Amino acid sequence: MELFIAILVLLALIGVSNVINRTIPFAPVPLIQIALGMAVAIIPTGMHALHLEPELFFLLFIAPLLYNDGKHTPRSELWRLRAPILLLAVGLVFATVFVVGPIIHKLIPSIPLPVAYGLAAILSPTDAVAVGSLAGRIRLPKSLMHLLEGEALMNDASGLVAFKFAIAAAVTGTFSLAHAGISFLIIAIGGLAVGVVVAAVITVIRLWLRRLGLEDETMHMLLHLLTPFALYLTAEELGVSGILAAVAGGVMHAVERDRMYQLQPRPNDVANNTWSVILYLLNGLVFVILGVQIPDVIHTVWSNPAFNNAQVFGYAAIIFALLLALRFVWTYVFSKGGKMFGSGDRSEPKPSLATLAMTSLSGVRGAVTLAGAFSIPLFLESGDPFPERSLVIFLAAVVILLSLLAASIVLPLIAKSEEKEDGAQLVEMERAGQIKMMRAAIHAIHQAATTDNEAETGAVLADYDRWIRFSEANGRQWRGTRRQRKESIGIRLEAIGLEREWARRALADGRISEERAAMFMQSLDQLEMVLSRRSRLGLVLAKALIGGLTGKGPQRSMPWSQDDYEAMRKMKSQSCSAVIANGEKLGKGKDGEVSEVIEHYVQVRDKLREPTLYRRSEQKLNQEVKRDLHWLAIQAERDEVQALYERGDITREIANELRRSLRGREASVLEQE
Repeated sequence: MELFIAILVLLALIGVSNVINRTIPFAPVPLIQIALGMAVAIIPTGMHALHLEPELFFLLFIAPLLYNDGKHTPRSELWRLRAPILLLAVGLVFATVFVVGPIIHKLIPSIPLPVAYGLAAILSPTDAVAVGSLAGRIRLPKSLMHLLEGEALMNDASGLVAFKFAIAAAVTGTFSLAHAGISFLIIAIGGLAVGVVVAAVITVIRLWLRRLGLEDETMHMLLHLLTPFALYLTAEELGVSGILAAVAGGVMHAVERDRMYQLQPRPNDVANNTWSVILYLLNGLVFVILGVQIPDVIHTVWSNPAFNNAQVFGYAAIIFALLLALRFVWTYVFSKGGKMFGSGDRSEPKPSLATLAMTSLSGVRGAVTLAGAFSIPLFLESGDPFPERSLVIFLAAVVILLSLLAASIVLPLIAKSEEKEDGAQLVEMERAGQIKMMRAAIHAIHQAATTDNEAETGAVLADYDRWIRFSEANGRQWRGTRRQRKESIGIRLEAIGLEREWARRALADGRISEERAAMFMQSLDQLEMVLSRRSRLGLVLAKALIGGLTGKGPQRSMPWSQDDYEAMRKMKSQSCSAVIANGEKLGKGKDGEVSEVIEHYVQVRDKLREPTLYRRSEQKLNQEVKRDLHWLAIQAERDEVQALYERGDITREIANELRRSLRGREASVLEQE
């Protein structure tokens, strides 16, 4: 029961971390998750007893995450950047071991040389999950992100293999460089080979099942879920790299997916939605669990009188500086010939110092480093305690925190100073984002189209076609539109206040009934909730909640009748006239935006007054189906904005602007209803 509660707490912290990130956008999610994990480990909740089992951690977390990365990392970019990826994922790992290891031994003589090599090895792998979470906020160059992703796919295996040999040398007291080199090649190549073979076998099984007529997507999703674990366990049982097997299997299944899509294009919503939830949880759990472990690691050294607390923190800072300097020198040396960023063309300009600095700072250490450090045995082969085990784990934990903090604080500053986009390019980026999100909505509508909802689908597609044409036609005025949109939403909220005043007067004068007034107020509450910024949304929700609890809020929950719709149409028409007549009360000093809002109310009023072809055609539609299609499309737009932001295609500021424009479309849909 305690374990179950602990798991629930960890899962809840993942959700809390994302809520906090929306409130404090400059704080990256991994750091928030680590802080929350540390908090629950410090307070008396029993979470401090949650110990990290390295083998289980690699199986449950690292294998599926790297399998997914292998599936989604562009293969053309992996091949184009194969030389720089190998230089970082293999060359830099061993350079770190043989350069930083002896320095650690000189710096801290109580750490034997083999153990120092092991510490350097486990500090060499980078964590692409942490860097990926920074990408949307920092907008790292695309080529650099692909390089970091490819590096992270490979260097976990090379770093862990080097760590394994170093720790084995420390435990047994024997080491052979020739044997280690041959073993490394066998483990690496064998891992890739096992991944390819096992992935091919699983693909054959899936095709065989489909030929038997077993097309149940849920069952095939189960096979997908089991695949990374089968890849990892098979490779580890054969004594080769399970991590590289998971990566190779992911790449193989990406090839299979692309070929199957060409033969029989169809969306796999079950697989995509299930994987998105799993990856969301795994990515979050990695850092929350990391945070849970850190207080105990620090306390072990902090409370030991044999260590000078300030001194050991200084050691960790020096080691991190060494790792940073070596990574910078390594990328600088190999970028001189154009090799590091995959161009291979000496005539191209060399990467700037800022780009090299971003490459160096992006080498963030993560949970693989700490899990590897925890796998250090307690005793040597002779039966003596492993030398400085607690100190090694402590140094690894502090270096992880320093790398995350450095990337979070310094990377945005460098990226901003290096950013070349001028205002026009940012405007174009936002306009392109608008069109992409609306096309995602159109795609979702097409996927939901059937012969039964053909008319409703056409009506919703017509709305989006109009919105896209407006976006494409107003590209030059987009910057002004962007500023005006923010002001217009505020004025729309003021106009809703005028509509409420009209409804109260109409109720007091007996022109509308209490029931119809409640219906109308409820529609205005929905509009206000859609249009409100986060800072106002809490007040809107609180007001609705209080109204519901006290009985003063909208009480009606029954479906509307045709008479209800006609009454609402008349009330809306009259409230629009009230807003138009009192336009001077809106937006003092913002005449352009006020005119835009007044024009909107004029159009709504005129459309409601038309007896006409539009209304007759609308009456033939199933309004409930049309509404559901509209909300399906809006959700697709939200998902596309989040995807663009997570891929680094747009900044957080532009994502917020796109969401603001989406609120305007949501309001239009509500008013149509």
